[in-house]
Amino acid sequence: MLAIVAAIIFGLGFLLDLVGARIPGGFSGMTFALLGLCLLALHQAGVGKASFRTGYSNWRGRARR
Repeated sequence: MLAIVAAIIFGLGFLLDLVGARIPGGFSGMTFALLGLCLLALHQAGVGKASFRTGYSNWRGRARR
């Protein structure tokens, strides 16, 4: 989920950089790029996973020991 949000943020930053626009308050294309990188780092760390672990429903649940 965070990776999708990061892709949207990267797209907004790319568009702002192409147009050369700045949003009042100090937001620029680089600000959106850094925010996107932060979201990708959180995604890689496992924060915001969309899956729920209930009992033995995950793919390792039926593995024999």
